[in-house]
Order: sequence, then C-alpha cells, then structure tokens
Amino acid sequence: MPLNKSKGQMYPWVTHTHTHLGGECPHRCSYCYVDNPISGRSPRYTGEIRLLEEEFRVHYGEGKIIFVDHMNDLFADLVRSPLILRVLEHCRAWPVNTYVFQTKNPQRYFEFLSSMPPRKMLGTTIETNRELGRISRAPAPMQRLTAIMALAAAYKTFITLEPILDFDLGTLTAWVKDTRPAFINIGADSKGHGLKEPSAEKVQTFIAEIQTAGIEIRQKRNLGRLFGGG
Repeated sequence: MPLNKSKGQMYPWVTHTHTHLGGECPHRCSYCYVDNPISGRSPRYTGEIRLLEEEFRVHYGEGKIIFVDHMNDLFADLVRSPLILRVLEHCRAWPVNTYVFQTKNPQRYFEFLSSMPPRKMLGTTIETNRELGRISRAPAPMQRLTAIMALAAAYKTFITLEPILDFDLGTLTAWVKDTRPAFINIGADSKGHGLKEPSAEKVQTFIAEIQTAGIEIRQKRNLGRLFGGG
C-alpha cells in the first residue's frame, strides 16, 4: 500500500499513515477498528505477525507527520525485535519527518529508543482506569501510563483515550495528571460494539479538570456522539 493521507476518524494533526506489519495484532481488542462490521477483517491483517516487504519500497519524502503501523501494534510483546528494527530503519531513512508511534505496550519503547528516528512522538492508548477483562489482552491501563510517565521528561509523549469506556473520575484524572503528556486525544467507539461508555457529563468534567492542569485536550470527531452530536 502507498503512503496514505490521513482521513476519516484518524487524528487531524497526522498528515499520513503507513503500515509495514501484517498479521493479527496480539492484543485482540474486541473493539478493534481493523475489523470491518460488514466485510470482516482483511487477510492482510490475519495470521501470524509478519512484515509486508513491499511496504519498505515506499518513499516517505519529508515534512510529513506519519502515523507508523496504525493498523497493528508494532511494540506488542509478540512482535519480534528484528521486525521492529526493520521498520525503524525505514523511518530513519527519511529523517525530515515526524513519526508517530502508538502502542498499548509502551514499556517496550525503552528497548528501541536508540534505533528510533530523530523526530518522533511516543504515545499509548488507554480506555479507562478500570480492569478490561475480556475486552483486550493488552497490558493494564495503569502499566501503560507508568511507562509513558517515565518517558515524558525526555520525549514528546501523548495519551489516546479511545474508545473511552466508563471510568472513575477521580482516579483517571489523577493518573493522567501524573503522567504529564504533551496532549491527550479523546475519542469514542466508532463502530457500535456495545461497550459500557461514560456519561457526557463525566467526560466533560474530566476534560475540564485536565485542561485546568495545563494539558491540551484534542477531541476526535467521534466523541460528538456521546455529547449528542451524532
């Protein structure tokens, strides 16, 4: 696949997306947006984790903000290190871009910091402060935030709270404030998975408290549904 311009429910501040990694994400989140509710999952993202060799012929150019491997989790524990290093090598070949990495296993960032391109943003996704149960096989949300907290002093970090699930207001607010990311993306479930979601009032209170702490909030368009905006 070519380097794609960002569109749809993707972050508006990202200019392009690109994926090198095929196979099924080991975290197997029940709400995964790779699963199309009508056509199912593309064979490209089924089976064992593997590199899509044709993607390494894609030229990145310069001056872009590229979300890398947005269709998988590059830093999941079951992704072998040589695969990750190949992807990072491809990014380093085009150093005049900013590369966005996002994972539900940010502790693994530490293994690869010296191999990453010079311009980068390191993020993690959480859904709530509560236990996820069968929703995901990813590390617990608090583990993810602890790793991002350790990176925040030296790197530009961010948190994506999506799909936002019902949460404990005081607990999640304190966790996020302690983590001190550069900004937080907040979005809702886009594909009707029937998840337990918070009230609009709770989300609005959370946003207000985080903004009071001086942390930027970037709301995704799909959050409008929770606020009654469709």
